[in-house]
Amino acid sequence: MDNDNRNREQNKGRDDDFNIGEMLIRILVTAIVVAIAAYFTPGFTIDGIWSLLLASVVIGVLDHLVQRFTGINASPFGRGITGFLVAAIILYVTKFIVPGFNISIWGAIIGALIIGIVDAIIPGRAM
Repeated sequence: MDNDNRNREQNKGRDDDFNIGEMLIRILVTAIVVAIAAYFTPGFTIDGIWSLLLASVVIGVLDHLVQRFTGINASPFGRGITGFLVAAIILYVTKFIVPGFNISIWGAIIGALIIGIVDAIIPGRAM
């Protein structure tokens, strides 16, 4: 019993730590998913690979901050309508931070829906 409690405490501490490897994988998966969503979504364009990579970093950081401070998982289907709305807001806010990342309000809503669908298909966590 004592070892089980110690293992739980160690794993609990790992969940709270920032892991750069996980963040890099999340950024790569986010870049792929956002590129797919931009291709299929009207009102959602990305001007180049550098804009896509920078947008992936910004989306990853915003998702991490939202999850850290509010506890809300920003996956479009991870937390129902709340996660869907948070994902759409993160996409729309990224427009103001990243040059070459253009998205309308409807594009953000449709993009969050497509990201949720692709996120369910591709293993890993995009948002």
